[in-house]
Amino acid sequence: MYSIKRTARLAGLIYLVVVVTGIFSLAYVPSKLIDWKDAAKTVQQITASESLFRWGIASSILCYIAFLGLPLALYQLLKPVHEQAAKLMVILAIVSVPISFLNMQHKFEVLTLIKGAEHLQIFDSVQIASQVMAQLSAYDDGLLIVTVFWGLWLLPFGFLVYHSGMLPKVWGVLLVLGCFGYLINFFGRVLIPDFGEMFIARYITRPASLGEIGTCLWLLIMGARNRPGFLAPEAVISR
Repeated sequence: MYSIKRTARLAGLIYLVVVVTGIFSLAYVPSKLIDWKDAAKTVQQITASESLFRWGIASSILCYIAFLGLPLALYQLLKPVHEQAAKLMVILAIVSVPISFLNMQHKFEVLTLIKGAEHLQIFDSVQIASQVMAQLSAYDDGLLIVTVFWGLWLLPFGFLVYHSGMLPKVWGVLLVLGCFGYLINFFGRVLIPDFGEMFIARYITRPASLGEIGTCLWLLIMGARNRPGFLAPEAVISR
């Protein structure tokens, strides 16, 4: 039997996997291993904590797999609100996944470099460290491209949440603001060389984080309430 609360909690559970694995791989692991001002130290830390670096890769892969299922679960929940917006949400979210997977090749290149493959013996430690940082920088550049779609999917998602009546409107507002925050962050970093050092850069994507984590926890804990006029499929069939 169709259940709004069951569908909402499934979406919340998948969302939780995305949030937890995303925080681990995108924030925790880099904070422990990467020093952008010291290539030699970065190589030393990755080499000494190779298992943590590998767990970061595995966590990213799990995050992207979960992110394939998340918009589909949300589509089932939110399509009665506005089906075209729900379809757009799914498309914009899923487009980011193959880009994210391809971008992971740079982290596998880092593993190859620190393991000292035979064909790399001609390079000294300084050159190896330089190549490691180049691969990590390329990964970050690819991640920046992906954030365009991480932002765009939040626009129809926020619209649907706001108008659904199933969740608090504040989450919808934060999700929409998060969309523009991601886009401002992307174009700011592309067009302004020192944008990353600006005060705004630290906070511009906060609405997205608050909106996504808030929506995730609300779906997981509270589920979703029937909105006025919403009918579950079996109710329609019974008429």
